[in-house]
Amino acid sequence: MATMSGMVRSDFTPAAGSKHDWIGPPDWLSNLRPILYHIPENESPLERRLRCLRQETEDWNHKFWANQNTTFCKEKEEFILSRLTAKGLNLRDEDGGRRTLSSEEMAVFYKDFLDKNCEKHASYNREWYRRNFTITLLMAQVFLHRTWSRLSNRRRVSQT
Repeated sequence: MATMSGMVRSDFTPAAGSKHDWIGPPDWLSNLRPILYHIPENESPLERRLRCLRQETEDWNHKFWANQNTTFCKEKEEFILSRLTAKGLNLRDEDGGRRTLSSEEMAVFYKDFLDKNCEKHASYNREWYRRNFTITLLMAQVFLHRTWSRLSNRRRVSQT
């Protein structure tokens, strides 16, 4: 699926003529389900602004989590390898199986990773809330605009 930012995240696309938003399968990097928002035929400028902000937020969210998950996996592998090397062990055991660390050893990594990324996550959360607050306000404006338009049309029809 091509998004407004030009990122391609999935080969799946909605059926031609679809009148609904499309939610794809989970992305293998971000673990998020990509959304492609339907573009209505008579989309107002306000509706377009809302749709674009929602799509930009989806893309921003995907990018953050794809980067975060990639970093997490890389650092986790490095941590495991360094701990095994310190013990004089290879990544594979004698039977070719992958060695693991205990949950207590891994807890050290998880805590360290969260501590190192605390400010990054706090910044992400602030931006996530800001975007969602703006989206919610725009959704309310679109709802009020549509409601007003329907009521105005009913008045015109009943007066004729």
